[in-house]
Amino acid sequence: MSRFETIETERLIMRRFTRDDAAAYLPLVSLSEVIRFTGERALGSRDEVVQLLEARQLRDYELHGYGRMACIEKATGQLIGFSGLKYLDDIDETDVGYRFLPAVWGKGYATESSAAIIGIQAKQFELKRIIGLVEPENLGSVRVLRKLGLSYERRFAAEGHGELDLYAVRFGRGT
Repeated sequence: MSRFETIETERLIMRRFTRDDAAAYLPLVSLSEVIRFTGERALGSRDEVVQLLEARQLRDYELHGYGRMACIEKATGQLIGFSGLKYLDDIDETDVGYRFLPAVWGKGYATESSAAIIGIQAKQFELKRIIGLVEPENLGSVRVLRKLGLSYERRFAAEGHGELDLYAVRFGRGT
């Protein structure tokens, strides 16, 4: 698999996660307001976060060449969230996802980061389609998916998540 480069936008630097990001990543998997729509249980320790990073992001980079990326705010140098693509084995689709700290909600970082990643990685990895999965009540995330050009396709029952809406965009022929 080809490796992807660091991606920069006007306000963000996006790069691969490392185990050293565990402490900064902890609020993204422990704060109730951040994980409210994820269907995940809150993690409570740095060690749990290291295990999560190894099982998800670091594994995804090795298997697929891409995965969620750490979003670093240029103005502060702080890790403020993540954004990126993830291959979902169970439904054979590539999902765009994002999660940010509450202090930066409403600043457009999810749209900015995801648009940049999709614009580069859809071509780099020759992706024909990208989806976004969202709980119907998560209106902020729905707005982001629509801004990214994804359109509603269907609602389905997802194990561990209840009802999810699937949005999608196609690339290349047949778009």
